[in-house]
Amino acid sequence: MSIKERIRVVLMVIILFPSILFAQNKSEERPPNIFFFFADDWGEYASVYNSFPPNQSFRTPTIDQFAKKGVIFNNAHVTSPSCTPSRSSLLSGQYFYRTGTGAILTGAKWDSNIPSYPLLLRDAGYHIGYTYKVWSPGTPKDAPYGGKKYEYANAGRRFNNFSQNVTKMVARGKLIDEAKTEIYKEVIQNFRDFIADRKDNKSFCYWFGPTNTHRKWVKGSGKMLWGLEPDSLKGKMPEFLPDVHVVREDMTDYLGEVLALDAVLELFLKELEVMGERENTIIVISGDHGIPGMPRGKCNLYPFGTKVPLLVQWPGHAPAGRYVDDFINLMDLAPTFLELADQPIPECMTGKSIVSLLQSDKSGLIDSTRDYVIVGRERHVAKAREGNLPYPQRAISTKDFLYIINFAPDREPMGTPFGLDGTGSEPSFAELENNTSVSYSDLDASPTKAWMIKNRKQKEWEMHWLLGFGKRPMEELYDLRKDPDYLYNVADKIEYADVQKKLHKRLIDNLKATGDPRVSGDGQTFEKPPFVEK
Repeated sequence: MSIKERIRVVLMVIILFPSILFAQNKSEERPPNIFFFFADDWGEYASVYNSFPPNQSFRTPTIDQFAKKGVIFNNAHVTSPSCTPSRSSLLSGQYFYRTGTGAILTGAKWDSNIPSYPLLLRDAGYHIGYTYKVWSPGTPKDAPYGGKKYEYANAGRRFNNFSQNVTKMVARGKLIDEAKTEIYKEVIQNFRDFIADRKDNKSFCYWFGPTNTHRKWVKGSGKMLWGLEPDSLKGKMPEFLPDVHVVREDMTDYLGEVLALDAVLELFLKELEVMGERENTIIVISGDHGIPGMPRGKCNLYPFGTKVPLLVQWPGHAPAGRYVDDFINLMDLAPTFLELADQPIPECMTGKSIVSLLQSDKSGLIDSTRDYVIVGRERHVAKAREGNLPYPQRAISTKDFLYIINFAPDREPMGTPFGLDGTGSEPSFAELENNTSVSYSDLDASPTKAWMIKNRKQKEWEMHWLLGFGKRPMEELYDLRKDPDYLYNVADKIEYADVQKKLHKRLIDNLKATGDPRVSGDGQTFEKPPFVEK
């Protein structure tokens, strides 16, 4: 390069530098977009979480690749393993029992005095919107997200009944891949409609809430639509579930729905790239509790019910390829999103922002104070027990132990065993498979539920039956170092007395400090209509 050309380059840099700097500052001044991918009834089921044996039987390529370029949280839990309480907690940044009637499922009502992060972001100038499920069942529907005004679903809702709709389309002559693609296009068009409504290039906050992983899905769809072989799960089932074909197929069909999530995630990532928004968007992936219709999952305080995926990408800010072992409660996301937007965090929020964990370059346990999580449950299906009684529980989980208090051990944890308690006729397999309310209605209807009930008297399955449906003692303690499937309650073992005492105190102290009505004030708050009060 000649001297003349070099001088020209230098002059161009001098001329353009202020514009480049201004553009960079303008980008930095605009807070990041927030894209929240939150699947209904989706626990920690993806091949990136391969310590759970069933996840070793299939691959979720998009989620796995996303994790490699992001941050994997290994100990994320919901505050309550039931849809509405879990979501009330997440949206408000508080423990579920602090959200008034948002702490229950049936009959939930949203208290507009409770701050919710989407509305706070809206007031701060964000363009907000959602597709499919946010907060329901509850009244008014999706109130913490501003209601129907911010819903974008006109392009279609068929993804929510994915296996059912694809199966119907194939029966009418479409190829499987054609049917899938047609439904995926609806999902992306809903997102495009949301973006089209954005004014002045505002930062956006978008919630994608698919419900396809909620019961029920088509029996055999895991194999038919995704090529998953049920018996590839043989020897990989948790020990508390019968390792039989019916249960394996049920799990496989669920994993097929997870693959639908994986496929549509890839399209969202490409869409953000095409829009030029990928680099200024934090993407968070999670679910609202564990698998439905399987004992010890949804509506239970065991990890099978409370543990969920949490995967995050934040380009340029969150060093990638890391795993974090800090215990996270999903109520931590509300203050996190507010901090990302440089907004004040309401004092009522009991969640704690994880921005510092995202920005860290470390793996493993980063914040030593995050060595536990507290979860709880009151009621799921209102009529599961006579008098609408709840099944009150609280638990604390650490790396090594799980400690649970069952406040009413005389009650049935999964609801009244209608037709199995000597009153009325026993429900048929088909009824148990399709109608949640016929018996044990705090466990969703499913082939697994039906098979276990019909085989409950066989000696081979006695342990599985008691673990899933039997009454529970006042206290449960599991040594997860020796018993990863939490099969053996050691609460009455003298060698664990000190551990039990410490965990009990730590749990109760936290519940009192955060105003849990179960241990503070009127202990009957959750027992009588309207069941909860602020």
